[in-house]
Amino acid sequence: MDPTARHLDGALPRRVEVLAGLSVAIDLGLGQPAEHMLRSAIIACRLADRLGLTRDQRATTYYTSLIMWIGCHADSQEYARWFGDDIAVRRDAYLVDWAGLPFLRFLLGNVARGEPLAQRLLTTAALFRDARGQLAALMHSHCLSAAALAHHLGLPPEVERAVTYTFERFDGSGLPQGCPGAAIPIEMRIAQLADTAEVHHRLFGVDAAVAMARRRSGGHFDPAVVEALLAAPGEVLADVPGSDVWTAAIAAAPDAEIRLDLAGLDLLVCAVGDFADLKCPFALGHSRGVAALAAGAGEQLGLDPSDVRSLRRAGYLHDIGRLGVSNQVWSKPGPLSASEWERVRMHPYLTDRVLSRINGLERERTYARAHHEHLDGSGYPLGIAGAALGSGERILAAAVAYQSALEPRPYRAALDAAGAARRLHERIATGQLDPECAEAVLATAGHRIPRAGREDVLTPREREVLGYVARGLSNRQIAEALVLSEKTVRNHVERTYAKIGATNRVGASLYALGHGLVTPPAGGAAA
Repeated sequence: MDPTARHLDGALPRRVEVLAGLSVAIDLGLGQPAEHMLRSAIIACRLADRLGLTRDQRATTYYTSLIMWIGCHADSQEYARWFGDDIAVRRDAYLVDWAGLPFLRFLLGNVARGEPLAQRLLTTAALFRDARGQLAALMHSHCLSAAALAHHLGLPPEVERAVTYTFERFDGSGLPQGCPGAAIPIEMRIAQLADTAEVHHRLFGVDAAVAMARRRSGGHFDPAVVEALLAAPGEVLADVPGSDVWTAAIAAAPDAEIRLDLAGLDLLVCAVGDFADLKCPFALGHSRGVAALAAGAGEQLGLDPSDVRSLRRAGYLHDIGRLGVSNQVWSKPGPLSASEWERVRMHPYLTDRVLSRINGLERERTYARAHHEHLDGSGYPLGIAGAALGSGERILAAAVAYQSALEPRPYRAALDAAGAARRLHERIATGQLDPECAEAVLATAGHRIPRAGREDVLTPREREVLGYVARGLSNRQIAEALVLSEKTVRNHVERTYAKIGATNRVGASLYALGHGLVTPPAGGAAA
C-alpha cells in the first residue's frame, strides 16, 4: 500500500472540527440545510458579546448553540410515532410559536403526517387525550438524552445543564418543567433566539427575523436578549465574509486551538457513532460492532496499523448520514416505496457530506461512504464496482453486512451467528462481497474459516508487496519501504506471482486492482 495514501496520524482534526461535523449531522435531522447550527452559534456569540457575558459564559453559549438539538435524534422514534415524518415536523416547527391556538393548529396538521386517514384519526385522539402530558414526556426524554450525550461527548457540565432547558420558555409555559425567566440559563436563552432567528433570517430576511423576535419577546424569548438583537439586527445576523461559515464558526470556538491526539479522536468518534445509533432503537451498538469487526478484519489481512485505526473510526462514523432519513422510513415493517427506498439510498452520501468538512478524516470518509457499495456494482449510492473499491471499503462493507444481520429490523428478526455467516456466504456467491475480506470479518467474529491449507491465499506480507508492485515500485524501493533485503522481496514477488497466476507487473497490477489491494485516493470516485 502506498504510504502517501495512508491516514497521517500527525494531521488529526481539532476537537471543535469533529463537533462541528456532528452539528451538520444534527442539521440533517432538523430538516435544515448544512451549517444551520454553525450559523446559529455565530449569531449566539455575537449576542453574548453584546450582552457582556463572561468568557466562560460565551464558551458555554457557543457549544450550547452548536449542539442544543442533539437530544432530538434520540427521540426520533417517538416523534415518528406521533407525527409520522419526524424530520418534516421539526423543520416546520421553526415557523410556529409553540403556544396558543397557532400551536394547536400546527399539532393537528402534523399528527401522523403521511399516514392513512384512519391512522391519523386514531393517533390524534390518543395525543389530544393528554396533549401537554404526552409532549412533556417527550420533551423530558429529549432533555435527559441531550444532557447524557453532551456528557458522552466530553462537553463541560455547564453545557450539559443548559441543553436540558431547550424547550423551556421565558414566560414559564414551556416544557417539561415550566421554568420561567432567569431560571433558564442565559446561555440557553441566547441559543433559543439565535437558532430560530437564523432560520427566519435565511428564509425571509432581516425584517422577518426582527418581526418574529418582537412577536415572541416575553413569551418564548427573553426580552433582554431580543433587545440585543434589535439594537443592531444587521450586524448580529450578518453573513460571514466570503460565506465561509465553517471557518468562521471554527474560529469562534473557545477551544479552536485544541487538536485531538489519537486516543482523544478515537473516543470522540466512538461517541459520535453512539449518537448516530440512537436514531433507531434497533441499531443500538451497531457502530461499535462494525468498528470492531472492520478493525479486526484489517489486522487479519495485514493492513498497516494506521489503516486499521482508520477502519475502526470509519466503523464508528459510517451511519451518521442515517440521521437525515425519517424514522417513518427506518421503522416501516413492510416493503419500502420507490421514494422511500431512494431516501435510504441517500444515507451514505449524507455521511460523506458530514465527513467531508472535517480535516484529518479523509481515509475514514473514503471507507465510510462506500459501506453499501458492492463488488458487482449493485450497491448504493453510486453503484461503484470492482477495482474502484479498495480493501478498506470492501472490509467495511462486509463488516456492516455481518453486524446488520445480527440485529433486528422492523421487517425481520435478528439472525444468529450462523445465520449471519450464511448471509455473508450468499452475498459472496452473488458477487456482492469480497471473499477474502468477508472471511476475515467472519474470522474476527469467531467463525472457523478453512484457510490454513490453501496454498493460493496471499499472506499479509505478500498482499503488501503486491500493492507496492502495482504502484510501480522496484524491488529495491519495496525493500527500503519494508526494511527487508532485496532478495527477500524478490522471493515474495515470485511466490505472489505464482499464487495469482501472473507473469509480469501488468498482470500483477490487474490482479491487485481487481482484489482491492490498491487503495484509491481519499478523494476518489465517490466524492
